[in-house]
Amino acid sequence: MPIEIGVAIFREGARTAKEVAYVTAGRLIRRYQDFCLSKGINFTRFESVQPHDETTLFCSAGMQQYKSFFSDPSYIGTVANSQACLRMGDLDEIGDGTHFLHFTMLGLFSFREMTVGEAIDFWLEFLETLGLVPDHVTIHPDRLTEWSPLYRGRVPIIPDSECTWSDGSISGYCTEFHKGAVEIGNIVNPLGTCIDAGFGLERLDVIVNGIPADNALTTLRDTAMKVIESGYRPGNKEQGYVLRKLLRRICVMGGILDHPFFEEEVERQKRLRAKYVRLRDRYADKSPEWWFDTHGIDVAEMRQLDRG
Repeated sequence: MPIEIGVAIFREGARTAKEVAYVTAGRLIRRYQDFCLSKGINFTRFESVQPHDETTLFCSAGMQQYKSFFSDPSYIGTVANSQACLRMGDLDEIGDGTHFLHFTMLGLFSFREMTVGEAIDFWLEFLETLGLVPDHVTIHPDRLTEWSPLYRGRVPIIPDSECTWSDGSISGYCTEFHKGAVEIGNIVNPLGTCIDAGFGLERLDVIVNGIPADNALTTLRDTAMKVIESGYRPGNKEQGYVLRKLLRRICVMGGILDHPFFEEEVERQKRLRAKYVRLRDRYADKSPEWWFDTHGIDVAEMRQLDRG
């Protein structure tokens, strides 16, 4: 098969799979939105991964924009959202069906208004509308006696000393929901007075709609496109550097992305490859750090291309 035809078939198949995923994910978001509105809770949808403050390069959690509300003891209220998030810390774990880099968080945030028990009832009721009952939940031992009765025997409970959360300035105990050995969401009790709950849309989609989990290349492609759609372009610093890293990883893995930025990165990698081949014998004693700092060449990736 000519490579042009193969690429065309690949692109069409990728578009079809993406359209199916978007449709089912969109339906889940709409169901969550309708559920929140039925409870009198305002709902907002955020598609961009641009951060809401300067603490991160990308929005990494739905609560990021509400930090000031958590910290203000005079603020009282409850809101909900769906927030596009990106966590590069999961880069080496993608492809396992539970780590996505870019994902959508379904969030519920209450500031000195909703109790932990009410948040538990809220999420169990919403999950029930999806036909989903958690296999078990976990609770920190320090809150086991207080929070266990809030489940009223509806779900098995397991103590877990890791059920805590912190963003560096705000922290609290949490209870986590699990299905099929995967954590699908949690309810955090920041400062002991607030609610910060988040459930992963993609994980719910896999369980509820049977949508196959993405492989590593699909995850990389989707994440790169989300960064581009959020207004960033490849560069040497901050978000641009992350985007370039994603494009480079797709290239090294032999993937394809139908976008000019990727085509530019492929040409850039060809130039770096030619430079590496020309210089590697002369500087065979140099460390990988020297190659990267001096020439922008990732020796490990060049060797991976050699093996490919």
